Amino acid sequence: MVHRLKADCDSCFGLCCVALPFAASVDFAVDKAAGQACANLKDDFRCGVHGNLRTIGYKGCTVFDCFGAGQYLSQVTFGGRDWRRHKESAEAMFGALPVMRQLHELLWYVEEALSLSVTEPIHENLREALEETERLARLDGDSLLKLDIVPHRANVNELLMRTSELVREETLRGLKGGGRRKAYGRGANLMGAKLKNADLRGANLRGAYLIAANLSGADLRGADLIGADFRDADVTGADLSGSLFLTQFQLNAAKGDAATKIPATLARPDHWTIKK
Repeated sequence: MVHRLKADCDSCFGLCCVALPFAASVDFAVDKAAGQACANLKDDFRCGVHGNLRTIGYKGCTVFDCFGAGQYLSQVTFGGRDWRRHKESAEAMFGALPVMRQLHELLWYVEEALSLSVTEPIHENLREALEETERLARLDGDSLLKLDIVPHRANVNELLMRTSELVREETLRGLKGGGRRKAYGRGANLMGAKLKNADLRGANLRGAYLIAANLSGADLRGADLIGADFRDADVTGADLSGSLFLTQFQLNAAKGDAATKIPATLARPDHWTIKK
């Protein structure tokens, strides 16, 4: 997975700390409106409490991932002009962040789909989707604000669903017993589910609610995890190494450890419990 789709805060003007709103909750200590700079944001666009975010009530900050949208807007779209010195660009820059994040998220999924040999029958379509998404990401700030991304997301999602079918079919063919599995389906409510050591290979968990689910030791190879909610899910010792469409955002939201197997394209979150 290319570096441009991974967050590089040193090359960003703290956009997520300003553009996005948050409300006082278990994830954030205070309310903050969209376009308002977080009180912890320093003049150099770094976080003044980065090392203590989870202990002082800013857990949500440690979970968020922009797929590299922040640094791309900062350095490419707006040519290195920060919103403090160039106030005329601030509104467009902040408004464009959610749009660019969606485009970069789509790029992440499409590039993963293209990296799989099983998707060869739709590689041409995937390459076309990749090129169109990259074209949209190159739009200027004002054009990004006017962009209706919904139709494009829908078109790309059709290819991602086909990718899911191909991957899961191949996974299930390799299992004993003819690949018969309990069906969960899109948006399954698995909040708090007891799935310890569960064999979830090839499962359709698209958009599943896995909040606080016990997935410790579970095998999720070949499972479609796009949009699945992993907040406080226990994935200690789980095998996520061959799962489909897993993101850094989802890993950050979960609870794992050194025994959790993750894809090589993702990083083990710093806040996971690492047993020595």
